[in-house]
Amino acid sequence: MSLKTVNTALTTAGILFILYFGTSFVLTPETVAPGFGLPGWPSGDGDGFLILKGIRDIAGGLVLGVLLLTGHRRALGWVLLVEALIPFGDMTNVLAHDGSAAAAFGVHGLTAVLMVVTGLLTLRETREATTAPPSAPVPAVR
Repeated sequence: MSLKTVNTALTTAGILFILYFGTSFVLTPETVAPGFGLPGWPSGDGDGFLILKGIRDIAGGLVLGVLLLTGHRRALGWVLLVEALIPFGDMTNVLAHDGSAAAAFGVHGLTAVLMVVTGLLTLRETREATTAPPSAPVPAVR
């Protein structure tokens, strides 16, 4: 199995995961929010903040999907690395607010690590694909 195939499978799984959670936060924030890891939730009408999280995830997943589908694999690798800051930020937010360490590391931290690994593998794949073969020596002109 080629590195490109592995990267495509990892990226596709990540995109589907991100879109699933984003859609869940938009459609049913009260059911998915407790798994985020924070110890308490906004009182009153706090669903708006949860929906913002969902929209952020959907947009991030769609950006990755567009890059994957259009074949911009080098840009895909870089965007995976940059977007890994989102779950890393979520992890640090949960930890900073005395949330669940299991959710912080097991959900958000693991997601960030998988995005970084996939991004680095994709950059490695594109580096290998763009390396020009050695050129043949040019004969001297007499």
